[in-house]
Amino acid sequence: MRRWGRSVHGRWRRAGAHTLIRQGRDVELLHRAMGFATLALVTLAPLLIVVAAADPLGRGGFASWLADGMGLSGRSERVLTEIISPPRQVIGTTSVLGGVALAVFGIAFSGSVQNGYERIWGLPSGPWHRVWRQAVWLIAMTAYLYQEVQTRSLTSGPERIALSSASGVLFFWWGQRFLLGGQIRWSDLLPGAVATMAGLIGLRMFSYFVFTPLIVTNAINYGAVGVVLVVESWLIGVGYVFYGGALLGRWVLNRHGYGRRDG
Repeated sequence: MRRWGRSVHGRWRRAGAHTLIRQGRDVELLHRAMGFATLALVTLAPLLIVVAAADPLGRGGFASWLADGMGLSGRSERVLTEIISPPRQVIGTTSVLGGVALAVFGIAFSGSVQNGYERIWGLPSGPWHRVWRQAVWLIAMTAYLYQEVQTRSLTSGPERIALSSASGVLFFWWGQRFLLGGQIRWSDLLPGAVATMAGLIGLRMFSYFVFTPLIVTNAINYGAVGVVLVVESWLIGVGYVFYGGALLGRWVLNRHGYGRRDG
């Protein structure tokens, strides 16, 4: 038994998994994932609610966006829509000042993601005047989420999976490069982008089998608070994948000994 334990430990170390775990601790992966979920719910969600309400195609609003991202359908999707859907006059009651405030809050979320990427790659924090990068990334992410929802009604099955996977890899590949100011080579960022998208696909499958029934159960037992708790738990998973995918990508590069910055 002891020999078997030593064998497993030796294989674990040879695989370098202990290094990945240590790096996860160093960047406070779980803490960052929880911060990601909190900021997404408090600062990003209100902005996306306004953007979704302004959708000229009227695809169901923010609740539809959220249900699609979580892979919900049927009764769980209806429950989420009934609880989270904002009033139809949300655009008319949003002042210019309110819109600016929502944009500022959204940029704060972008800044948090940028800081996480910088920490993963061991880069110094970017100067304050690079806030324009955060704003552009926020716009690009909103456009990415919007096109994801549109493909739901335009394609299905393998076609949608292929399109979503390709657009997701491109967004996360470009997003890291852009937020990091071009300090990391494109080729070094690709493994992280692929890992992030693969993680989101896995999270979507987990959500379909676990969160779908949990949404209904929590709505019955705890009402709206129970549903929000499930959404927050899902967002923690998204944050973990966001940063964990980038971290895994860097670990792969370090493991093979060819990851480095641009000159």
